Amino acid sequence: MHGQFEQHVVPHLPVGPSHQVAPVVKGLWRGRLAENAMDRAAALELRSAQFRDGDVDEDALDEVCRHVLVEPVDGGPPVATFRFLHLSDGAGIALTYSAQFYDLGRMKDYDQPVLEIGRFCTQDGIVDGDVLRVGWAVLTRYVDAYGIGIMFGCSSFPGNDVSIYRDGLALLKERYLAPERWRPGIKAAETAKYSEMFMDYKPTLKAANQQLPSLLRTYLTMGGWVSDHAVIDRDLGTFHVFTGVEISAIPETRKRLLRADAA
Repeated sequence: MHGQFEQHVVPHLPVGPSHQVAPVVKGLWRGRLAENAMDRAAALELRSAQFRDGDVDEDALDEVCRHVLVEPVDGGPPVATFRFLHLSDGAGIALTYSAQFYDLGRMKDYDQPVLEIGRFCTQDGIVDGDVLRVGWAVLTRYVDAYGIGIMFGCSSFPGNDVSIYRDGLALLKERYLAPERWRPGIKAAETAKYSEMFMDYKPTLKAANQQLPSLLRTYLTMGGWVSDHAVIDRDLGTFHVFTGVEISAIPETRKRLLRADAA
């Protein structure tokens, strides 16, 4: 896979000094793009602690993704991180992380730049909302700088049992399914078609909001949409739904708030 990945994905990545965006500082935190192997190692160390109890969490995509770090302004290791893959259009979408689990054939003709976002995590015990705002601010600067048309990724729920998230998934079914033109098809071996499982169930909004992961809720406030099925990930002990956000569909009030943080 590694050789094929290098051949097809790297040419889509932006090059040159403009590849960087300026760091964002807010309160106690600084968000920035990783600049060297040491930065990437710090991101992978935090990821490994959060996703695999310290076992190494790394794949071939890490070599061509950009990594974002949120760290204390007065020094110290990152407290949050995520990665993103920049493609010039949908032509290389079959080689993304998400495409391992979802049939994304409907998106291959997408003609604007795209970002796949993944491995978003924070250090245990971090409750300062500025941490996530700083991370999003770095991403906002990048999206604006490169005219990104759509962001997407996999939004994970803890555990493999979809039934305990009945209200949350029923709400996704009721309000947030992907438009037909982009809707992912089934590809993974183990899936749960929650749009059918909870077809006749009316969710309680309070319970649904408590069950939806915070990152997914953030995407949804930006006009995001999701796949009609979940993929069971036995490797990480989670299940996830494909999630997309078209930049042009983000509400203007939300755009202003994101850009204010990124200013």
